[in-house]
Amino acid sequence: MQAAKQVNTVLLQTYWQIGRYIVEFEQSGQERAEYGSRLLNQLSKDLKINHGRGFSRSNLQYMRLLYLLYPNCQTLSGKLSWSHYIELLAISDELARSFYEQQCLQENWSVRELKRQKNTALFERVALSKDRAEILALAQQGQRFDTAQDIVKDPYVFEFLELPERNYKETELEQRLIEKIEQFLLELGKGFAFIGQQYRITLNNTHFYVDLVFYHRILKCFVLIDLKIRAVNHQDIGQMNLYLNYFRAEENVEDDNEPIGIVLARDKDEILVEYATGSISNQLFVSRYQLYLPDKQALKQELQHILQEE
Repeated sequence: MQAAKQVNTVLLQTYWQIGRYIVEFEQSGQERAEYGSRLLNQLSKDLKINHGRGFSRSNLQYMRLLYLLYPNCQTLSGKLSWSHYIELLAISDELARSFYEQQCLQENWSVRELKRQKNTALFERVALSKDRAEILALAQQGQRFDTAQDIVKDPYVFEFLELPERNYKETELEQRLIEKIEQFLLELGKGFAFIGQQYRITLNNTHFYVDLVFYHRILKCFVLIDLKIRAVNHQDIGQMNLYLNYFRAEENVEDDNEPIGIVLARDKDEILVEYATGSISNQLFVSRYQLYLPDKQALKQELQHILQEE
């Protein structure tokens, strides 16, 4: 691991120096050379002759961008590969780029995981529930898990299930999530450990079943998830409240914190949810899920509106 980190560090520093050379010497410090593409084409040919593969015109463009976006070479992390940085350099928004970089470092994302989180607009989905100061902190520090609210998203994106938009059952949704547990855990976020499905609760000889039960290693609490393929109603919220009361009384041990409940539905009425959860003291949340990638541009515009408004 240490050797790989050292190799990455040397490689990144070399590419940064090439990017610096392109901007400072060949382009006289300007972001664009007068003869732009001809410069990169010639440099690519020269470097390939002297050093072999790895110096395509597109790679040189990324090296140049690496220098422009990371003017201090010391801020580059040997924990991330060149392929990670190519994905990060493709993000034009500075706040989003910083967030994804921090998440890669904290959660050891592979390049594939980074691509998936970018495609599902994780930064925008998490940031939309925060104010301006919290959004800026999120970008600088990555996602922190200090409270129950920090682990909840709205919406969750399950594009990896490859389910049709309609005509599937709750049991099918649940089973697909279990079959794709690795991707599901990535979407849930850091700290989730799977406990079981259809977790049985018995009260007065009546059996109830929680669809999915997890334990959050950072918050040290159970997380209960109930799935609904329709819009949530007040009975769903009442049932989850019952589950939370049971887990607090019967399943928690001495070091466990209050359990968290998430009713995960296809849709929700915000006003109904507000009234149905108004007097509930448990940590109970209602979120939506969707089976397709979100409209990233719309989310970005909404986020920009929050930043400008503040």
